[in-house]
Amino acid sequence: MKQVFAAIAFLLTIHSTNAQLFKKEKVTYDANQGRGSTDNNLLRWGYFLGFNSYDFNFDYNENLRDIYVRRSPGFNVGLIGNLRVNSFIDLRLEPGLLITTRELLYSRTYFDGTERDSDLTREVKSTYIHIPLLVKISTKRINNFKPFIVGGFSTALNLSSNETNPNDNKNGQFRTISNPIFYEIGFGIDFYLYNFKFTPSIRGLFGINDELVRDTDPNSPWTSNISNMKTRGVFINFTFQ
Repeated sequence: MKQVFAAIAFLLTIHSTNAQLFKKEKVTYDANQGRGSTDNNLLRWGYFLGFNSYDFNFDYNENLRDIYVRRSPGFNVGLIGNLRVNSFIDLRLEPGLLITTRELLYSRTYFDGTERDSDLTREVKSTYIHIPLLVKISTKRINNFKPFIVGGFSTALNLSSNETNPNDNKNGQFRTISNPIFYEIGFGIDFYLYNFKFTPSIRGLFGINDELVRDTDPNSPWTSNISNMKTRGVFINFTFQ
């Protein structure tokens, strides 16, 4: 339902600002009215809303059947702090709350024949306090458009990791570490409007460290064949500054 409301809000924003975007008149900052672009300010603030799709990338110890990851769309919300370096480079801090769910589907080849149907599925819920530090490199502004690329590193606190939970997969509990580290890269376009700057962007996220907390049993069918498990994901964010 959140995704539906966000999509409706995005379409309404596009509809109401379409005339502004495609006018030849260049939107500039009006200090008296506090309207327009604030690109020349040293510090700028904003917020974002968006969607995410998370996956896992596995490396295996033995050549068994792959673990299949069933993805579900997630939700992003957060704040933006932007430090202007020059006309083309900005440093950005984008702390946010990201919520997502993944389901791991195991083949029966991982088990000894005594497994139950419930043993073949593990749900991995993640609630991230996500903190990326990014470098934004923009082109020259073209009328009321300004394309850019963005990249950097991030960390997160996974409030749903269950890293310290003493129960493992024997009790139905799949565990991950609470502090994964990522690198990110993406692109977007700044649209300059009279009252704010609107920015749709898409960004890929790739895990750096192994996120799996292994079961106590070294021969566990759920974790023993995994040598590395790293997150990868895609964000689509809508930013307002």
